Amino acid sequence: MSTQPSAAPPPAPSQVTVLHLVQPVDGGVARVVVDLVRAQCAAGLRAVVGCPPGGRLAEDARGAGAEVLAWRAGRAPGPALPAEVLGARRVLGRVRPDVLHAHSAKAGLAGRLAARGAVPTVFQPHAWSFDAVGGATAALALRWERFGARWADRVLCVSEAERRTGEAEGIVARWSVIRNGVDLDHFRPGGPDPVLDKARARAEVPLPTAFRDGAGPLVVCVGRICRQKGQDVLLQAWPELVGNLPGARLALVGDGPDTERLRRAAPPGVLFAGAARDIRPWLRAADLVVLPSRWEGMALAPLEAMACGRPVLVSDVSGARESLPPGQGRLCLVPPEDPAALAKALGRLLAEPRLLAELGEQARQHARTDFDVRRTTDAVTGLYHELLGRPRPLNQERISR
Repeated sequence: MSTQPSAAPPPAPSQVTVLHLVQPVDGGVARVVVDLVRAQCAAGLRAVVGCPPGGRLAEDARGAGAEVLAWRAGRAPGPALPAEVLGARRVLGRVRPDVLHAHSAKAGLAGRLAARGAVPTVFQPHAWSFDAVGGATAALALRWERFGARWADRVLCVSEAERRTGEAEGIVARWSVIRNGVDLDHFRPGGPDPVLDKARARAEVPLPTAFRDGAGPLVVCVGRICRQKGQDVLLQAWPELVGNLPGARLALVGDGPDTERLRRAAPPGVLFAGAARDIRPWLRAADLVVLPSRWEGMALAPLEAMACGRPVLVSDVSGARESLPPGQGRLCLVPPEDPAALAKALGRLLAEPRLLAELGEQARQHARTDFDVRRTTDAVTGLYHELLGRPRPLNQERISR
């Protein structure tokens, strides 16, 4: 990827420039950033994205109107960190932003070390780094988050649960909570009749003949195939479910580092569909969308499924309870890393098609009421103006709540 930014007019003197420093460059984080820069460019801000080559982010961010600069950084901390911090400092010097918005653990680490409070900084964890690891690594990650909060004018969480976790772990920060949202013009049912919508979607997605011919329900899991998303837990639960509901089928939509390992160990009746540029047909084809994550901030895939009118079953991690319509928690939440509980919940829901239809309609209405991405992007832009509209504190009082 070229290190030259995409063509764009020079910023007007009063134009606010926002630098989004981002790693990872795929999955939910990338989709959040693209939604933000699209709205910010439409609102007259200058949005610049600094990110590693690869993934979808650079191309999609350009398409949304952002300038893109290459910032080389791996997903995990390691010996390359000094070079990554230096690279982030170069990007900051080139862009000279009014606001630095650092997304996820690596960009939050390198970006805050590079800026060190010299630029108004928003850090958005997109799930806490210390939840993703264990042992000494988790302890080091937590120590950094406690220390690094002094270089964030605002720590932006996507759920109240994510904020409460940070507070409980001793992170002292100025907190904001702005929940994730989805594009409701993009993610919506394909038609007014749910049965016809599902049939059309199943004709569109690449299902094998065995999946098409069976009369059993179709469960879809959309997400990067990795430890965080818990597809291994779902595969452990699947044989017990199929023992009680022989016609059930499962499609894993996505790719990731665990794909081949899980494919080798997968039971019959499981399709590894690979990554999909457009996940809407898969969501609409599903009787039930499941995401058995080990940790999250607030996952996008369940919100997107609900906006398409599909019921969801999710593990009870940060953001999950806040995602669901009122009253669905007792049916649609399971403990994380509990295959037996997951199999039981799947079986209970899939055995009642009428209940699934009711839950899906409730989910659609809930998404349209509570998770419009325009509300999310407006709130984030408002946060930038709030930070720029008041004097910046010069001492550590700035990190107290």
